[in-house]
Amino acid sequence: MILRYTILYVTDVASSLDFYERAFALTRTFLHESGDYGELSTGETRLAFSSVALMTQLGKTPGKPNPKAPVFEIAFETDDVKAAFDRAVAAGAKPIQEVRDEPWGQTTSYVADPNGYLVEICSPVQLPSAG
Repeated sequence: MILRYTILYVTDVASSLDFYERAFALTRTFLHESGDYGELSTGETRLAFSSVALMTQLGKTPGKPNPKAPVFEIAFETDDVKAAFDRAVAAGAKPIQEVRDEPWGQTTSYVADPNGYLVEICSPVQLPSAG
């Protein structure tokens, strides 16, 4: 079993793809001709977007994301958290937490995308050795 993709429910798939391309330098791999579904390459796992309209047609009722009361977050790892945070904000992300060094040795920051999804921008975590 592998994690193939994570899907965010959004009002406008194309504009969401555009934002993530500009904010996080991701590469668009697919946008369906209907505009209701698209994907970005993020390595082994894809970040995907589906329209709220399509989900409603399929009998689902997606909730609205709230960065102040998130039920999950997306995390992007980088060696330059400050530059990535600044790029995301310049692309239209809302700053939630400025860049800071955490007690466990990681640098973190948070933004909200234009849809309200919480996105962490962080440095790699230095896990303790198993040995």
